[in-house]
Amino acid sequence: MNKKIQIGLPIIIAASIIAGILIGYQMNKNFPGRAIFSLDKKRTLQEVLDLIENKYVDDISMNKLGDTAIMAILSKLDPHSVFIPAEELKEVNESMMGEFYGIGIQYEIFNDTVNVVDVVSDGPSAKAGILIGDQIIKADSHSIAGKKLSSSQIRNIIRGEQGSSVTLQILRQGKVITSIITRGVIPINSIDAAYMVDKETGFIRINGFNKHTYQEFMYALQSLQKKGLKKLILDLRDNGGGLLDEATAIADEFLDGDKLITYTEGKHFPKKEYRCKKPGLFEQGSLIVLSNEGSASASEIIMGALQDWDRATIIGTRSFGKGLVQEQYNLSDGSAVRLTIARYFTPLGRSIQRSYENGQEAYYQEANHRKINHAVKDSSHIVLSPKGKKLFSKGGITPEIEIASDSIMVNAALIQLYEKDVVDNFAYHYFKENNQRLKSIETVDAFSQNFSFTDQDWNALRLAADKDSIHIEANNVELKKIVNQQMKWTIAKYLWKDTGYFQIRNKEDKTILKALELLK
Repeated sequence: MNKKIQIGLPIIIAASIIAGILIGYQMNKNFPGRAIFSLDKKRTLQEVLDLIENKYVDDISMNKLGDTAIMAILSKLDPHSVFIPAEELKEVNESMMGEFYGIGIQYEIFNDTVNVVDVVSDGPSAKAGILIGDQIIKADSHSIAGKKLSSSQIRNIIRGEQGSSVTLQILRQGKVITSIITRGVIPINSIDAAYMVDKETGFIRINGFNKHTYQEFMYALQSLQKKGLKKLILDLRDNGGGLLDEATAIADEFLDGDKLITYTEGKHFPKKEYRCKKPGLFEQGSLIVLSNEGSASASEIIMGALQDWDRATIIGTRSFGKGLVQEQYNLSDGSAVRLTIARYFTPLGRSIQRSYENGQEAYYQEANHRKINHAVKDSSHIVLSPKGKKLFSKGGITPEIEIASDSIMVNAALIQLYEKDVVDNFAYHYFKENNQRLKSIETVDAFSQNFSFTDQDWNALRLAADKDSIHIEANNVELKKIVNQQMKWTIAKYLWKDTGYFQIRNKEDKTILKALELLK
């Protein structure tokens, strides 16, 4: 027998046993009377486990082996049933809660140095005077500069309990500054941008659904209504989902009466309906929703409800296609299992879940494949909306108006530039070097009209790319254009945060331009 097989086989057996016991124990605890294994099988598994623990030739970390085994078992179910190790659970829960304890900065690592690229307004760092462009060289006793630390390592150093403090040494314009920052509650905002495109048309972009998303959305919507909102573009592109209740609450603001928004149903979970509960703030105005391959789960619940009731026009590309509902079950060691317990359906009974029969890799690659090749509609499952509109089931939400992704976004050279942070790095240093001149520009519109990426800038970026072994032809007009756009968008973010970023980006976004054309 192959030696690798001889060595690996006991580990595989142990992994499967441990995983079975842990999952079986937790499921039995949460669902009395629904045993995963029979009593005899559990007894047999325990006997084998005892043999491995007491007789196996090498020492084995049972905890790590158990984690690996659980992941392997869950991978045989569906792509969204996952195991969350104890050390990762806190961060996962923070994303759902919509807040964490920290100092309120966003940073990027350029040339092994931590650079502050954003500061949360009114957060601890802002109050301590931290600025975009500052470089963190030390946090308490931890030297950070030039240490090749990962983002997670730096995050663990900087974050801490609420009310605790961290002493940072900051490099700013060649001078070292010491700043003591008291950690506080930092919101994870769901609304990237909310602004008026013109006198009647508003734009709201939601990046996910956490505990505070509905509250944020209502504040944004009411603010735009005070400015004359009559038409709305709701951008759900690259919104991977989140909490179901937050999504249904937002859908309720667009639908009247007691209309059905979605329903869920599973083998062990009876049908549960989510219906409109109250008059919504935007039941009558013109509504367009933007979709792409990254729009998933809770995003698709909103789009499915609005499409089924003929309430909105969906434009863009077909959504991801996730129609499964997960429930999180905490385990005794501080880890958790997020298990698929039901499917959700649109009001007309559509299931938009894509097939995962070919495995997880193929499942996730299919969405990326659609960026290159136009998605083929599955006409085998069609339902009609109340107004007679043909709606497709399976494989995501199909927009009424499809706008293909830019082919340049899958350009090999551009992908390399992104992977090695060349564009972001260049834009950041461009901002630092031209800080005073850029900050003298008073409005986003003025910046949009006056900023230009010169030939000299382009050549400088090409030289920077060369250092990372990325060779770009000087006359690559298409790539130069997209890099120019990226530079403009990124610098606008430094100047006016996410709202400025999207205000600039949307002016050149063909999906946004199509939405505005439809709303005229």
